[in-house]
Amino acid sequence: MVLRKYGNSTVLALPPAVLKELGLKAGQSMKLDSTPDGRITLAPERRHKLADLLAQCDPKAAPPTDIALWNNARPVGQEAW
Repeated sequence: MVLRKYGNSTVLALPPAVLKELGLKAGQSMKLDSTPDGRITLAPERRHKLADLLAQCDPKAAPPTDIALWNNARPVGQEAW
């Protein structure tokens, strides 16, 4: 594979067979990481669903100690209350 200049960016073109094998498509959000030894990992960016995020919450948890400050705060901009 060869890195290519594309405008002000540098891109890596993946062959269609590789995209198909990995289940990837153009326009898909990806996460790029590197390791201390110079390896690159590329993974599809996880899309969060509200139900999954709410499942991580503890409904019995105490509210934050500073919640009263937020509840009593006056609008400072164009907020509609």
